[in-house]
Amino acid sequence: MTLPLTADAAQAATRKGILLMLLGVLLFTGMDALAKGLIQRYPAPQVVWARFAGQAVLVILLLGPARAPAALRSAHPWLHVVRSACQLGATSFFFLSLAYIGLAEATALTDINPVLITLGAAVFLGERLGPRRIFGVLAAMAGAMIVIRPGAGVFTPAALLPLACAVCYTGNALLTRHIGTREGPWTSLLHAALFGTVATGLFLPFVWQPVATADIALFCIIGCIGTAAQLCVIRSFSMAEASVVAPFGYVGLIFATFWGVTIYDEWPDLWTVIGALVIVAAGLYVWHRETIAARNTPPKAG
Repeated sequence: MTLPLTADAAQAATRKGILLMLLGVLLFTGMDALAKGLIQRYPAPQVVWARFAGQAVLVILLLGPARAPAALRSAHPWLHVVRSACQLGATSFFFLSLAYIGLAEATALTDINPVLITLGAAVFLGERLGPRRIFGVLAAMAGAMIVIRPGAGVFTPAALLPLACAVCYTGNALLTRHIGTREGPWTSLLHAALFGTVATGLFLPFVWQPVATADIALFCIIGCIGTAAQLCVIRSFSMAEASVVAPFGYVGLIFATFWGVTIYDEWPDLWTVIGALVIVAAGLYVWHRETIAARNTPPKAG
């Protein structure tokens, strides 16, 4: 039986979970920036396959032939299948959207997922939905809406792709939180990698294009970065409540804008900067208030 965490231990776990989420978001947006360039030259299923195949190879190498079979064993195999399918859907929809939408715009549209995660965590995981969390999520969502400005040309039919990504990511996050308290992160990483590799591999004979020598390294880097990012996110949702760390996913909009400027010369306008500041402020507010609440909560007896 797992003993409840003391207030200090819970606060430390929440702080580490938030930091891991921020690192994971940074890595994911870096992967997305590289994928955007590759999708301009290769079919999206081929790029998605490289992302998961690279993760499968890397995880197996890190675990070794002795530990990999053990990591694959799970008491919740069907939950892993559903979670892996959600992760594959999120990656596929987002990568495909990059062929039609700018990196910052696509990221902004996926930023409805913290709202969905917070509501889903309250409905399915029994996490409390206090006023501080509601305010933080709504404020961050308002910042995202400032950035995308509905009616200004962002909501095209292609915008349904990152919105579908947000729905899939929500399912992945909630199941990661549910499974993460019972099994180690390597099990989730390996299941997702193998599922994504096999599922996308079915399409390769129909879409495969020869990879230029200069792009081989980029395909490999996508797999490595995606693996590191996924490990950070899994550990984040395992250490802290989903509705606490989820709003920090909004920071991905800042990172995506940075990659867009430095790699693709996509400069944000004034409204994008204002919205980004609102998003960051909302995330910091939630972190500050949750830290104070954890510090003032007495440890449970027994």
